[in-house]
Amino acid sequence: MKIFYDENMPFAKEFFGDFGQLEPFVGRELSAEQVEEADVLLVRSITKVNKDLLEKNQNCQFIGTATIGVDHIDQAYLATREIPFFSSPGCNAISVAEYVISALVIMSERYLIDIFSLTVGIVGAGNTGTRLTEKLDALGINYLLCDPLLAESNADNRHFSTLDEALKCDVISLHVPLTKSGEHKTYHLLNAQRLSMLTDQQILINACRGEVIDNQSLLTLMQQGLKTKLILDVWENEPNILIDLIDYTDIASAHIAGYSLEGKARGTEMLYQALCKTLNIKAEKRLTQFLPNAQIDYVEIKQNFDEILLNQLVKMVYDVRRDDGIFRQNINRQQLTAQSFDHIRKTYPARREFSAITVALKNQAKGDELHRLGFSKTSI
Repeated sequence: MKIFYDENMPFAKEFFGDFGQLEPFVGRELSAEQVEEADVLLVRSITKVNKDLLEKNQNCQFIGTATIGVDHIDQAYLATREIPFFSSPGCNAISVAEYVISALVIMSERYLIDIFSLTVGIVGAGNTGTRLTEKLDALGINYLLCDPLLAESNADNRHFSTLDEALKCDVISLHVPLTKSGEHKTYHLLNAQRLSMLTDQQILINACRGEVIDNQSLLTLMQQGLKTKLILDVWENEPNILIDLIDYTDIASAHIAGYSLEGKARGTEMLYQALCKTLNIKAEKRLTQFLPNAQIDYVEIKQNFDEILLNQLVKMVYDVRRDDGIFRQNINRQQLTAQSFDHIRKTYPARREFSAITVALKNQAKGDELHRLGFSKTSI
């Protein structure tokens, strides 16, 4: 069996090495000729899987993407070929939620904002939006949920707000899939009209898909004097992004919000489990077998939880300013070509999630918030 996998999938060799011959590839450069003999194709979001890619292949029996999003997959075409397809829903949801928390910590520090007084409008209440609500609940931060599809389904008993209501919050955090048709399409969900309603005091975070925001309209409004605080991890037309927009961001990164080691590796594990099920093989390998210990994996806390402690702990595990610095440094060296955008992603430094750190509570200091936020917890 020939298994082709994106070179940026962690632990691919460990999970799939027993199945047959492994062939790594560069995600954005994959060609029909390369995958002509692939039995299994494992991709990430930068690889378009469609008729053009698979026209020479007659053997493929399994295609998987180690990502939440599936807009890069032509599922209708795969159905005509009767090729089983699997995604990894929720694999990096925690990672993205922790990107948002880190960004809020940094912005609160930078602008002297009481983080606990903020109201967050979460647009998209799927896996990622839900993980974010859990972390905001842990911190006692108020939020509104907007998800018209879930609201209309009557299968979710949470309270949902309208998009207009969510867009009036202090913070707007976008977590929707990219859809280009239908009543609730998300392509340019934040168009020129909606963007023009934003205020200078608001914080806009996009860590889902770049095309959810009309980037050119956003740039035009910022050039005209809008001072909304921007945190952009995703961009229209990646990797050929609108470079001029970067100058108006507080935090900018190269589509890495979901790039924690755990987040990427969960995608690999989920595809391994799906392939085992497809081949009727018992899945015996677990991610915990391969994850290394964090460089700092144990911290003692001798005080009750407050904003200062939150600031210190979050930045110790993941300070989003690192990724912003890497992004801007690459721009300064070269005018961010497609190759440099992908280079940032390919060479992304190791990043762990809160759960990699065990927090020990001295004298039973109040710390339930830390546990609910995602940190592992023990008592001294």
